[in-house]
Amino acid sequence: MSYVTAQHLTKRFGDNTVFEDVAFSIEQGEFITLLGPSGCGKSTLLRSLAGLNPVDGGIIKVDGEDITHLSPQQRGIGMVFQSYALFPNMTVQGNIAFGLKMKKLSADVVEREVAKVIELVDLTGKEKHYPHQLSGGQRQRVALARALVVKPRILLLDEPLSALDAKIRKHLRQQIRDIQKEMNLTTIFVTHDQEEAMIMSDRIFLMNKGEIVQAGTPEEIYTHPANEFVAGFMGHYNLVDADKAKQLFNIDSESKVAIRPESIYVKEQGRHYGSHISAPQIGTIKNHQLLGNVIRYQVDVDDCELTVDLLNRSSERLVANGSQLELLFNLNEIQPVRA
Repeated sequence: MSYVTAQHLTKRFGDNTVFEDVAFSIEQGEFITLLGPSGCGKSTLLRSLAGLNPVDGGIIKVDGEDITHLSPQQRGIGMVFQSYALFPNMTVQGNIAFGLKMKKLSADVVEREVAKVIELVDLTGKEKHYPHQLSGGQRQRVALARALVVKPRILLLDEPLSALDAKIRKHLRQQIRDIQKEMNLTTIFVTHDQEEAMIMSDRIFLMNKGEIVQAGTPEEIYTHPANEFVAGFMGHYNLVDADKAKQLFNIDSESKVAIRPESIYVKEQGRHYGSHISAPQIGTIKNHQLLGNVIRYQVDVDDCELTVDLLNRSSERLVANGSQLELLFNLNEIQPVRA
């Protein structure tokens, strides 16, 4: 039996149905990411698991226990919010200790457990600081420590990194993942950032309009999108109509096909290509972006605009707008997608 199961979950706000008949299962120690565009229902689903939004139908079980109608305090779940939600009049130590004091544990136990988790999240030396004296990343680590110190059965993270700058965000997401693995803590993380989901997750639940449209490992979601939405949301896939697919790739399809930007190559003189590579097609560069180690080209090929990603190995790969390229397509990477 899975550690966390949800069956037929439904949530409405008045006449607005946020999600309906949602079902999933999670194994103990898994790191699951709820990924999707704004308004798809991922944060509402997370808050429903926490008990902050009572569901209108369905069952939630944790380790075999039905928690559907339990209060948040009875669920044994820790939650970290985007807004930190720290007590401004309490020190770091006081904020972290709050949950333990509510359990009426002895002062010695509280002090010992708080010291452990402060070291775990790398806040040693900040115990007496107040929230306004901390950086955003430090405040988020206090919020994480406060959730961890009560030893939750599940950790829920609602876009905890979205307000942080890129450098701190990268460091903190790795720190969260390391702590999660060390504690073997079942974790559900909400984000709309595809890169974040790909890096951190054991599995991704990709949501759209209140539905989990695909669940799988990051590799599965990225390389085998279930439908057009997934292909469009993950990895900048090129979606090509069936008629154009016949013309460009010489393949027959009853639906649109998808090909990733990195599966389109620029022909290099003198290089041998295998049988899985298509005949060359002439394309004209409409636009390009330098993304650090990747150059992203928008190329017009016979009235079909394609995104092409090339590794930025040298300045010779920076080709001006209006230039022509010979494009090759990896036929093994082209796949049909349903609507």
